[in-house]
Amino acid sequence: MKKYVLGLDYGTLSERTVLVDIETGKIDAVATYEYRDSVIDEYLPGSDKKLPNDWALQNPIDYLNAVELTIAEVLKQVNQDEIEIVGIGVDFTACTILPVKKDGTPLCMTDEYKENPHAWVKLWKHHAAQKQADFANEVAEKRGEAFLPRYGNIISSEWAIPKVMQIVDEAPEIYKNADYFVEASDWIIWRLTGELTRNACAAGYKGTWHKKDGYPSKDYLKALNPVIENLYDDKLCGSMVAPGEKVGNLSNEWKEKFNLSGDIAVGGPIIDAHSAAIGGGVSDPGTMFMIMGTSTCHMLMSDKEVLVDGISGVVEDGIVPGYYGYEAGQAAVGDIFGWFVNNNVPAEYQKIAEERGVSIHDVLSEKASKLNPGESGLLAVDWWNGCRTPLVDAHLSGMILGLTLNTKPEEIYRALIEATAFGTRVIIELFSEKGVKIDRIRAGGGLTKNQMLLEIYADIIGLPIEISASEQASALGAAVLGAVAADQYSTISDAVEKMVEPPVKVVTPNIEKNKSYNKLYEQYKKLVDIFGRDENSVIKELYKLKG
Repeated sequence: MKKYVLGLDYGTLSERTVLVDIETGKIDAVATYEYRDSVIDEYLPGSDKKLPNDWALQNPIDYLNAVELTIAEVLKQVNQDEIEIVGIGVDFTACTILPVKKDGTPLCMTDEYKENPHAWVKLWKHHAAQKQADFANEVAEKRGEAFLPRYGNIISSEWAIPKVMQIVDEAPEIYKNADYFVEASDWIIWRLTGELTRNACAAGYKGTWHKKDGYPSKDYLKALNPVIENLYDDKLCGSMVAPGEKVGNLSNEWKEKFNLSGDIAVGGPIIDAHSAAIGGGVSDPGTMFMIMGTSTCHMLMSDKEVLVDGISGVVEDGIVPGYYGYEAGQAAVGDIFGWFVNNNVPAEYQKIAEERGVSIHDVLSEKASKLNPGESGLLAVDWWNGCRTPLVDAHLSGMILGLTLNTKPEEIYRALIEATAFGTRVIIELFSEKGVKIDRIRAGGGLTKNQMLLEIYADIIGLPIEISASEQASALGAAVLGAVAADQYSTISDAVEKMVEPPVKVVTPNIEKNKSYNKLYEQYKKLVDIFGRDENSVIKELYKLKG
């Protein structure tokens, strides 16, 4: 009987489950569940009360429905009598947190609080806690808190402390009546096993936890607000587990749903982007992995801990136990291209795509690929959803310079791609300047299907880009963790060696184009300084006027 593991990949808009052969890493079945309520950013389900700007919520019922429907679906695709499920791994967006009762019931699922938006899941891209983040940073800086430099000296509004502070400020009754605040990844593991734990990945990168120092002090929390002095002891308690460490076994209730038997190990979860690094074949230092989708996360490991400006964190055991994992990122990449094609492409281009039976992205890429670096006279900054690294400022917004009456859609499209590549180069140089070695670049995610985009990235970065073999890198990474939790492999590196295929291709830089892009890159860095670092910049003043 062949042994398999399940990898559950929770993204921003959907969940995907893969059924993976432990010996080969071959994905034998895939099922996807699109969240019924998607991203809740305008109205709560069943409500006509509009949410304020920068809110992004989700419905935890979608997460449970995803488990039930996708696991059932993948099992239908195989002969269940001929296979044995031995493990389950989970990856999830983060920081995606929800307030719950002691038994795990989300407050948004209670009659008392279902109409209070603060009772719902706050998705990773909920940016409405920026005021709280600013205050948390101010206090940490004044106090000289040791944890702050590990996060590029800035706590993001996306993280746990600001989100909890916002609840205390705007809905104190939710804070009071929530027994716990839980990462959605840990909540799903709790639902599957009956065990409440905290995963080192999300706790480290998004919850300011450190393996040696623990969480920030009570004195710091008290300085933020006396109400949250005991936050970590009372509402964020639970034992810490590393990625792939066994939390428990799948409960009998779930096994009965799927007609499964035997002990099925469930491993400690991991953030989706970090899981993609593992599923992309990265399990040791020296290789930066980029998971390129709606946003891009940049993962890197080292055997040493150094402090890098603007990163989203350095966490021991954060990706693979035994190494320090580094995270940086861009808050919008594919989202920017999607915004452009949905709002700014003329009907004649759409008609061409329809007649040829291709996507509008294909048409724009074909036209844009004929342009040389700098030919359009355009330069953009990639802050359509704020800037994560290096500035960690959700208030920043996008900009395109050089527009004229002769500017064509494909020129703008290319400029937007170039902007995201420039943003990635900034991140790579930040690490290199601090001595964190980067020998190779590897990429995965939906955007790697665009050859022109990959060529632009290689030309701008100046390094070859290896393309991950699996189109389901995050889900495969979760499956690898499930295999380790089930003791099928002793280490994540051992599992990666057997379960992950080598890169499918390598895109090399064009030396001449790289030289041209170096000149544009210098101008891009000027824009970062003028509009991103200056506290009185036009972009920041525009945000204030927006209200």
